[in-house]
Amino acid sequence: MAARLPRPHRFDAWVALAGLLGGLLLCGIGLGMRPAHDPTVLFDGPWPIVLPLFLMAGGELLRRAAPRTALLIGTVAMIGDVLTQGSLITLLMYTDLVYTAVLYGTPSSARHIPRVTGLLTIVATLVPYAVWRVPEALLVGVFIGLVAFAPASTGLIVRNHREAADSARLRAEQTALLAEMDRTQAVAAERTRMARELHDMVANHLSAIAIHSTAALSLEDEKTSREALTVIRENSVQGLSEMRRLIGILRDGTPADDKAPAVTPTLDGLGVLVEGARANGLDVTLDAVHGSVPAPVELAAYRIVQESLTNALKHAAQGAVTVWLRGRNGALELRVTSPHGGRDAPRAPGSGAGLVGMRERAALLHGTFEAGPENAADGTGGKLWVVRATLPVTDVPRGGTE
Repeated sequence: MAARLPRPHRFDAWVALAGLLGGLLLCGIGLGMRPAHDPTVLFDGPWPIVLPLFLMAGGELLRRAAPRTALLIGTVAMIGDVLTQGSLITLLMYTDLVYTAVLYGTPSSARHIPRVTGLLTIVATLVPYAVWRVPEALLVGVFIGLVAFAPASTGLIVRNHREAADSARLRAEQTALLAEMDRTQAVAAERTRMARELHDMVANHLSAIAIHSTAALSLEDEKTSREALTVIRENSVQGLSEMRRLIGILRDGTPADDKAPAVTPTLDGLGVLVEGARANGLDVTLDAVHGSVPAPVELAAYRIVQESLTNALKHAAQGAVTVWLRGRNGALELRVTSPHGGRDAPRAPGSGAGLVGMRERAALLHGTFEAGPENAADGTGGKLWVVRATLPVTDVPRGGTE
């Protein structure tokens, strides 16, 4: 099956029609590029100009749809035009075909056409001068340069500028895409961070409220109920205060109450945290020895201990809970142990996000985290739930766990 030529562009059809009409007008008034009786003219008279003109107009129809084919047709038409008196319109349309062949053609055409036309210009300059030895012979090379090499060079320059502009636009689009991906990742990371902070800050107080409210409802002793309600009120006030501080930070970067403590806790606050756990009914002991620790590590360690105590409050059996923390060998090591087993259901409902959050905090600092049941070391056969974390205190990633 024969290959079909592509459909011409509408603008190219208008260019071909304008060139054809202009050439016919010049032919009708008998205006050619050379006199009628010039010895170099093989086909005298105005009308032999028409056939190359029609061929050249046909090439203009394909100037963008098939640039190489259009240039081939135009070259044949130009050779035919040289044998006649010649038409200025045919010549102008040929320069356009050379230009568009470089501009819209394949990369191979864009490289080779300027080289070939440049070589033809040199040859057309040197050979006639060498044969005729007259300065006028140099005009042949000038003519070839203006008709072929100059349009080809112009097309190459414009093509290079367009490709550079396309490359710059593509880079800009890629940069915008990468920026959008970074923004999306930053939003996701911020949402994850806020989820961890909200869980760690509020879950402890809400768990204590749930446990003590259950006790207050299930026991009819007035003294026990009042004690439970006192704990519920304290945890409610503390939870509300922390929520206000966090909301202030989210709004404008400062706590809502200027007199409120900083929203980011430190290891110095572990004592207060343990006292609060004792007030909620846990038998907790703290054994902490540490030196100067980067703020991201302090926050991660504090939150891991806080969540571990919250889990002990909800899930642990009766018995001692131990918080052990040491800074050594370029890392902060912590361990929280609590009695495991002996409870059919948790004292307060949980979401299961606590262990995930603790593991994320350790991973963000390139540390390690593990949690699970272990046999008690006293040989009684009892089970302990042990949370272990090792957090490097050197080469802390920027941003840490915040």
